[in-house]
Amino acid sequence: MRRCIELAKCGFGTASPNPMVGAVIVHDGKIIGEGWHRKCGEAHAEVNAVNSVKDKSLLKESTIYVSLEPCAHVGRTPACADMLIREGIPRVVVGSIDPFEKVAGKGIEKLKNAGVDVKIGILKQECDWLNRRFFTYHTKRRPYIILKWAQTADGFIDNIRTDCQQKPLKITNLYFDRLVHKWRTEEDAILVGTRTALLDNPHLTARLWSGRNPVRICIDRELKVPATSKIFDDKAKTIIINGSKESIEGNLLYYKVNFSENIVPQILDILYYNEIQSVIVEGGAQTLNSFITAGFWDEAHVFTSNNKIGTGVEAPHFGHPVAKTEASGDVLLNYFYNNVFYTNNDFNL
Repeated sequence: MRRCIELAKCGFGTASPNPMVGAVIVHDGKIIGEGWHRKCGEAHAEVNAVNSVKDKSLLKESTIYVSLEPCAHVGRTPACADMLIREGIPRVVVGSIDPFEKVAGKGIEKLKNAGVDVKIGILKQECDWLNRRFFTYHTKRRPYIILKWAQTADGFIDNIRTDCQQKPLKITNLYFDRLVHKWRTEEDAILVGTRTALLDNPHLTARLWSGRNPVRICIDRELKVPATSKIFDDKAKTIIINGSKESIEGNLLYYKVNFSENIVPQILDILYYNEIQSVIVEGGAQTLNSFITAGFWDEAHVFTSNNKIGTGVEAPHFGHPVAKTEASGDVLLNYFYNNVFYTNNDFNL
């Protein structure tokens, strides 16, 4: 099962909105086939594993290990449970139960009804953690939320600026800059507030790492962000959360919300509707604090430098314990978790 998890990680950033899944086929104590789900719309892990077996006659005497329950429905691809039954594989070992309502135990039931010996819950905690984005989306009906910011040693995220001619405070280094862009390729969306969009004029794309660009989300109540801003280019789809406009204009999607009420649940409903399973909330301080105050966050990635600036824009107030830390130069990266899937174990994800 650990090998299944290793294989599943190969689909990180490409399998979404499908889950990451790995499969290993064992005959007489030896691995004879393995596969993972590479991309949404393409063959699932079980199919790739079966196709990798050179001698198909061995399948009728083999066990297949799968990190997530084989699907029971026909979607973009045929049902994997049906395929395993047709191939005559007598034993199936499953890590997690699929929370998607069209599966949710139906794949296991179908296998058992066909006489297949099914074992469930092997390394369940690790398998659940692997697909925490997918699980959150289907069980909580919202995306998995990752907060991210950089702060100085004395707790400021930026100098006090009034226009875009003033450059933002540089806190992290090139190593961590690249890591942040890698994260962008792995998550479905990235979100900023009006101030960040106006003062930083960010691309919000993955320029320092190879991979897909995330959907860009900007909270812009009064539509102040000019059309010449970088987030309005054609590099990625952009969602504008505002107080007056509802329309679709090419890759720009305008959604109106009620700013007299808490906008965070309204935003999450919009992202759920758009099948966005994970979002990085990147700033600024007011936007980050709104998610923290509302209790809507699952992870936080916080960079802290050794430098002090004395005054500036205060970092979000965050009193949670650090789960793990890494360092590069004079910058520390602390990880925080706030979800049911996390334990003190490091599953390297």
